[in-house]
Amino acid sequence: MKLLVALFILVVSIGCSAADTKKDMVPNIDMVNGALSELDNTAGPGVQYVVVNKDFVIFERNVGLSDIGNNIPLSSNHTMAGFSMTKTLTAIALLQLVEHGKIKLDDRVSDYVEHPYHYDISVRHLLSHTSGIPNPIPLKWVHHLDTHIEFDEDAALAQILDENPGSYKQPGKEYEYTNIGYWLLGKLIETVTGLKYSDYVARNIFQVLALTPAEIGFVIQSEKGHAKGYLKKWSFMNLFGRFVIDKSILGDYEGGWLHINNVYLNGPSYGGAIGSATAFSKILQDLLSEHSQLLGKESKQQLYSQQYIVSGERIDMTLGWHMDKLNGAGYYYKEGGGPGFHSEMRIYPESGLASVLMTNRTSFNSRKILSELDANFVRD
Repeated sequence: MKLLVALFILVVSIGCSAADTKKDMVPNIDMVNGALSELDNTAGPGVQYVVVNKDFVIFERNVGLSDIGNNIPLSSNHTMAGFSMTKTLTAIALLQLVEHGKIKLDDRVSDYVEHPYHYDISVRHLLSHTSGIPNPIPLKWVHHLDTHIEFDEDAALAQILDENPGSYKQPGKEYEYTNIGYWLLGKLIETVTGLKYSDYVARNIFQVLALTPAEIGFVIQSEKGHAKGYLKKWSFMNLFGRFVIDKSILGDYEGGWLHINNVYLNGPSYGGAIGSATAFSKILQDLLSEHSQLLGKESKQQLYSQQYIVSGERIDMTLGWHMDKLNGAGYYYKEGGGPGFHSEMRIYPESGLASVLMTNRTSFNSRKILSELDANFVRD
């Protein structure tokens, strides 16, 4: 493994790009490019893919289009909706507050935010999705760009809590994914810091890493710099999904693809981050570093600490990451999907690598495709 990483670093240090890297310098590079080329529909949405270690970009390539109607290629600078990848950013923000003594992981959430669920739900329960809070499908929890300034997030959350009252399971009893839980964590951050969630994350994560609003944030800085999201014309989601989504987000057809109008999620802390794969990869690089600018050593260990339920059974979840293995190597991941976009980011701590894949199409098997791509870099 050390030899493999050394080869990667050598490639970057002499200035080779993904396009001109020689196959004898990086193992299986032709397979990576071949797999990406298969995803390169010259008349369809695109894919951003980047692999990094703590110091360098090892591989980066973009294929497909950011704008089908105008035939504009997808570049590494185009932003896309990261959706639930945001949850890991929320987890980092919470662990920063723990590190600074502002909160404790086992504090009751109700001490900071009023909610209708079980009194004993803790910060840890929300971070690890073991709170027992319900998870209604959030397809309509969106609002349009032109209403964002006057949008009342607190009112939107209050309505969701009113429509989905009461815990349906004992806190800590089992893993059950919930967007509402991470929405509440965003409000907790606001209560403790006195800042809007998006402002706290911008100041304490993005700006710390010198990431600009054009690279990553919670609003679209430029329509031209943001990839258009799409849904395949002949797909189950297009044929039947429109019965359960807000039809106003549906745009016009561009070739074989339906353009999905840009929207913001009502709760930024469960899925509101908008950025490029490159921007997200810079956050992962910091987490790979021995001296993270975002989290101290103990806090970073907590971010990766596998959680367990009250029975003592461990779950494939940490305080912000899901867990799995590839080629025998353990990794942490967060997938994000919603109207027009799909994404996934991963960290392989033992291999010293991280990867991000983002696409401007709604339905996409990121788990399968990212595993196939990453398998060329990651070895046990």
